[in-house]
Amino acid sequence: MKNILIPALFLSAGFALYEQSKPKPNLYIMCAAIVIFMVCMMKLGNKIPSKSDKHNEDDTQ
Repeated sequence: MKNILIPALFLSAGFALYEQSKPKPNLYIMCAAIVIFMVCMMKLGNKIPSKSDKHNEDDTQ
């Protein structure tokens, strides 16, 4: 799943920047690219373990 999210993240960011550089950018395309970027970031962020979880595991042992 991570192999799909990282390219989708970069493609959506690149597409949003390209669309923004146009003289008249389409607002709906920009919003869709930002939503895709944020969803990919959220899913990738969920895969990173937090430091507090590590401390909680150490306390329970």
